[in-house]
Amino acid sequence: MRESSRLRVGIDVGGTNTDAVIIDDQDKLLAKVKHPTTSDVTTGILSALRLVLEQLHGAAANVSHVMLGTTHATNAILERRNLNRVAALRLGGPATHAIPPLTGWPEDLKAAVSCGETVVDGGVEMTGEPIVPLDEDAVRRFLDSVSEQAEGVAISGVFSPVLSDQEYRVAELVREVLGDIPVSLSHEIGSLGLLERENACVLNAALVAVAERVTTGLSNAMTTNGITAEAYIAQNDGTLMSLDYVRRYPILTIGSGPTNSMRGASYLTGAMDALVVDVGGTSTDIGILTSGFPRESSTAVEIGGVRTNFRMPDLVSLAIGGGTIVGAAGDAVSLGPGSVGYRLSTEALVFGGAVPTVTDAIVASGRARIGDAALTAGSREMLLRAIAACDARIEDGVDRVKTSGRELPLIAVGGGSGLIPEVLAGVAGVHRPENYDVANAIGAAIASVSGELDRVFAYGKDGRDEAIAEAVQLARDEAIRAGADPAHVEVVEIEEVPLAYLTEPVARVRVKAAGPLKTH
Repeated sequence: MRESSRLRVGIDVGGTNTDAVIIDDQDKLLAKVKHPTTSDVTTGILSALRLVLEQLHGAAANVSHVMLGTTHATNAILERRNLNRVAALRLGGPATHAIPPLTGWPEDLKAAVSCGETVVDGGVEMTGEPIVPLDEDAVRRFLDSVSEQAEGVAISGVFSPVLSDQEYRVAELVREVLGDIPVSLSHEIGSLGLLERENACVLNAALVAVAERVTTGLSNAMTTNGITAEAYIAQNDGTLMSLDYVRRYPILTIGSGPTNSMRGASYLTGAMDALVVDVGGTSTDIGILTSGFPRESSTAVEIGGVRTNFRMPDLVSLAIGGGTIVGAAGDAVSLGPGSVGYRLSTEALVFGGAVPTVTDAIVASGRARIGDAALTAGSREMLLRAIAACDARIEDGVDRVKTSGRELPLIAVGGGSGLIPEVLAGVAGVHRPENYDVANAIGAAIASVSGELDRVFAYGKDGRDEAIAEAVQLARDEAIRAGADPAHVEVVEIEEVPLAYLTEPVARVRVKAAGPLKTH
């Protein structure tokens, strides 16, 4: 290791393993480790970081950046645990009373999150004109009513992505009435649709304490291991955000695990356009790389039973992974939905345990050699039927994620990627690159930083060029706020969708800017 080498550490927390890698300033992989994910997650991060640093003498002193991809936020929503109590405030009366905030939420999630919801007069038209004046007195009365319970406030206005002044004004009122309390503004998180954007905003406010624990835990793990470096969290578009940024927008970490794997797959193979299948311990995620980044979903995405419209990778997720439990009922075979998760190394048959898993099926099929315990003839027959069932589900998943008949290469990554056969229908070859098992941590380590703007602009007298220039500048500013080097931020995507049936030219403009990490 060169004395001048600046090292980056990538860590990814999965349901089964926590992976860590060290990469130098030439993007060369120097060390890697897989460590079982622990029930409290943070202990697993601490151990994985310690073990990977031990592989390189004096590495801690040369680490310049640490990047973490984590499932903390996803798990908090799915398990209804560690969530902030949120006051949901919609600026949309009298037009939107028919569907109150949090309509359609699962009752247990609503009970865990909400400490009150209301709709006050306000909101704007798609042109930016106020529907009715903002009722500030009603806002104050609601805030007074939740002052004892609220740990966060989510503010959502009708068409606030067009004009966000009312949301900012309500944020000022929150500070006046409730003091220094976390506030989430919907126009900063989701796109046009009110209900999905409001849902995403409330979930974001509910995750603030989770983000605080993650960032504090990562900082403590770094300090314990003697690292004084910049720390970043991976977000779900394949880029990074600073710890301050993740405390404001924790919901953007949801979906970051598969995204890291896809970026890592691109790095390991050099492919810019490909199918990626990431097989973990509990699930298999199938997505498409476009120009080296995951294709984003164009439809509403459900998280924990709640419809949202913030950016998410376009994935087909299958409930099969290395730890998925295999069962038999007569001639039929069942796959999951249960998984042994991080207990795979003690409970699977090939490790001397008593639970048949998909990992055992991979070994029975001859696709991988794992463990040291022999499989019985009876279990082997059931496991071979399980592997055939897995193949059928993966082929179906690949078909579902494809949007054209063009055959793309398929890159298999993840610790359980032995599940993917050498030949698969509908793809132009199956590739399993070296270091495929830590592609997720590599994806975190090589990531750049991005900023995104998704707003509606009325072109008006200033014209289209002025509006596009403003959108580009705002996206660049967002990337710099997230931790990108101001000198090297580039616009990587501009999408413009004209909106019909309006009296003046109006369009939804989406701009994404990205750049390398700021290195001081």
